[in-house]
Amino acid sequence: MFDYKLVEPKGDVKVIKGATLIDGNGGAPLKDPVIVLEGRRIKAVGAKGKVKIPAKAEVIDCAGLTLMPGLMDVHLHTMMFNCLTFHNYRVAQWEITPELQQMYGLFHAQLCFDMGFTTLRDLGLNSYRGLLTAHLCAVRDSINAGIVEGPRMFIGGFTTITGSHLDLIQPRAAQRLGFQTADGPWELRKLARTNLLAGCDIVKTCATGGGGTDKEEPDIRNMTQEEINAIVDEAHAFHKPAAVHCFTPNGHRMALEAGADTIEHMVFHDEEVIDMIADSPAWMTPTLLHRTDGAIQNRLDQGTSMFVINKMKALQPYCFDTFQKMYKAGVKIAMGTDMGFDPEMGTNAKELEVYVKLGMKPMEAIMTATRNAAHALKMEKELGTVEVGKLADIVAVKGDPLKNIACLQEKKNIQIVMKEGRIYADRRAGHSKNVVNVNPGEWKIVDYL
Repeated sequence: MFDYKLVEPKGDVKVIKGATLIDGNGGAPLKDPVIVLEGRRIKAVGAKGKVKIPAKAEVIDCAGLTLMPGLMDVHLHTMMFNCLTFHNYRVAQWEITPELQQMYGLFHAQLCFDMGFTTLRDLGLNSYRGLLTAHLCAVRDSINAGIVEGPRMFIGGFTTITGSHLDLIQPRAAQRLGFQTADGPWELRKLARTNLLAGCDIVKTCATGGGGTDKEEPDIRNMTQEEINAIVDEAHAFHKPAAVHCFTPNGHRMALEAGADTIEHMVFHDEEVIDMIADSPAWMTPTLLHRTDGAIQNRLDQGTSMFVINKMKALQPYCFDTFQKMYKAGVKIAMGTDMGFDPEMGTNAKELEVYVKLGMKPMEAIMTATRNAAHALKMEKELGTVEVGKLADIVAVKGDPLKNIACLQEKKNIQIVMKEGRIYADRRAGHSKNVVNVNPGEWKIVDYL
């Protein structure tokens, strides 16, 4: 593969000073850090007195604050009919056009960005009007072009069979327009290619049933081995990763045999498959915030059927147990929330608190949303840690997340959000810059009748 690189302009020189630096690599925090930026990238990192501050550099004083890499959520759905913007997602599925939902997708991404999540991997959506891959790619592209402010986004395209879990996000009775699902390896290859033509960064498929849909059990097989092999192979042929939704050990085995890059969700397990995953290069996203009582209550409030509510509650203890066993076995974990219907957009950091409550050390939890997430995205050379040469995605936090991981959940504590050397949110004393200038509850719920 050719790897031509353009020479980046040097850009303005900035210096960030803080109280502590958690660099994302897992080592001891650095006291009195000084970070020198040149344009979009980090030029130098070190302790005060050991790093030369260039003359005329702009100094960003984060006295008393903890500096850390921009956070990442590698499994969410920004264009889902979310509870922050819709009263009843079932009504919204019919009353909201894809074009309006695209605008809400941008808004939801901005809510996450405002809370320090500088990178999001959106794993796709469908609607009765067709797959929304192109809509999501347009949100990503508008951010990249500088037309609107938002996080860095990687977009997944649904590539799965008729009647799969991802198909059943829509009601069974819904009319399905366009090329949304496929059956058989060659038709699925064409669907993968169609999503790639629309511009997706990841091919997303589904090996088993799931938790959040009606009249479908989690252990239902969603495709044959030949089909999943074809999808993953097609993704890799285009130098794109493949993400596979799995709830069961059999689904895990299928995903591993196909060569999946990431396995989505931690639900059921057996000891053999845990060892197989730990020994593989695949990364796993737990999506445990989606399993909490608060998330289940959100779904109930949105009009979700009792079949789904009861299924989600029944799955809950298995998810938590599987996480603990996979963590202890050394499975590679990258943070993902499955944020969509629930929980609320912008509350991504609550996922880290769940990990800590289940036994993960705070530093390890932070790494799932920084260095580990970058590896899962295959972006570890550019993102995930505060190191020389990497893109300057940096968050300044009031509080110490190593002592209280929950400090990352309050907007007032996220004092600075920087992406590629530019400050998008600044809540330090004397500053009042936000990405989104409204709080939950201050905008209209558009599907109230």
